[in-house]
Amino acid sequence: MRAPPRLYALVAAAVLSVVGTALAPTTASAASGPAMTTASVAPADAPSKPLRPNAAPPKLRASGNKLVDENGATRRLLGVNRSGGEFMCVQGYGIFDGPVDDASVKAIADWKVNAVRIPLNEECWLGLSHINPAYGGANYIAAVKALVARLEAHGITPIVELHWSHGRYTGGDSHCPGTEYATCQKPMPNAQYTPAFWTSVAQTFKSDQAVVFDLFNEPFPDRATSDLTAAWKCWRDGGSCPGIDFQVAGMQTLLNAVRTTGARNLVLIPGVAYSNDLRQWLAYKPNDPAGNLAAAWHTYNFNTCSSESCFNEQLAPVIAQVPFVAGEIGENTCSHGYIDRVMAWLDAKGASYLGWTWNTWDCSSGPSLISDYNGTPTNFGVGLRDHLKGMQ
Repeated sequence: MRAPPRLYALVAAAVLSVVGTALAPTTASAASGPAMTTASVAPADAPSKPLRPNAAPPKLRASGNKLVDENGATRRLLGVNRSGGEFMCVQGYGIFDGPVDDASVKAIADWKVNAVRIPLNEECWLGLSHINPAYGGANYIAAVKALVARLEAHGITPIVELHWSHGRYTGGDSHCPGTEYATCQKPMPNAQYTPAFWTSVAQTFKSDQAVVFDLFNEPFPDRATSDLTAAWKCWRDGGSCPGIDFQVAGMQTLLNAVRTTGARNLVLIPGVAYSNDLRQWLAYKPNDPAGNLAAAWHTYNFNTCSSESCFNEQLAPVIAQVPFVAGEIGENTCSHGYIDRVMAWLDAKGASYLGWTWNTWDCSSGPSLISDYNGTPTNFGVGLRDHLKGMQ
């Protein structure tokens, strides 16, 4: 049977209140497989409008601090995460956690979602030798491509994202210090495999500019060193970073890997502190020859930046200059009071957001939006579902 999600318990959350990590199971059943949801893409400065059923998702690009489509219309990404592709393969259970067939995607679309974020595992994508070939390499890539196509057939923007990566890490907030394998979150991408991962992903999807690239789930180089300037330099430039045991690939290196392929897809770049801190994002923003970047942010009720005063102080300056996507919003209360506040604040700014997560875990121990893959919401999921439907 599938184990409950790996969770930062309330006590741990108090200790690690700056952590914004998304929660994923440490074990899963062989019968599990993932699904996806849709979110509405709407003008940031006008009421959201539904996409036509099965309309092709837009080819998004950054224009000032907005996302626009190929016709210049302002768009927002409003949707869900579909966890599973990051952990099932490396644990030897399959590729996705729960169904990803057309019916399961339609259930996501029924929430009026227009974007689904797909967490991935770099070792599985690259087919490293310790990964079961049934769940890695060509088979893994084919499964991801099929899910992307299924989402697009329902008018949903796919966001492919690197969640679990290689590299032994034994420093602060270490989640799996006993192995270098991609079995947990690491503080930064690694120079050994991550550039190759993004080169391959970009080559796979560069002809489809409806696909969005999210470079790295939740960087936390600031947990490896007390020198915040050094942490941000590590974030952008990589190399030998203080407190990190492996050679790091910085955000500039990963962005270069994408753009060298000729891919001009929209790229999301997260901050530090598990993507919850964007205070120096603008100062260290990587250079993009395609000019097609957005800032990515994650927020949970147990994060350090979880109040409107913090949002106004830390996020508003970023939102004023670049497109802004809250790639994960959630709470561990099995309710939706916190995300209601977050969505209201982001709506007022014309920003985008996606709920964590469209998986049937126990929402009392982790932010699970659904209790079954027909789309029955948990008490937490009701908040996101009703909000998205109410925007149509």
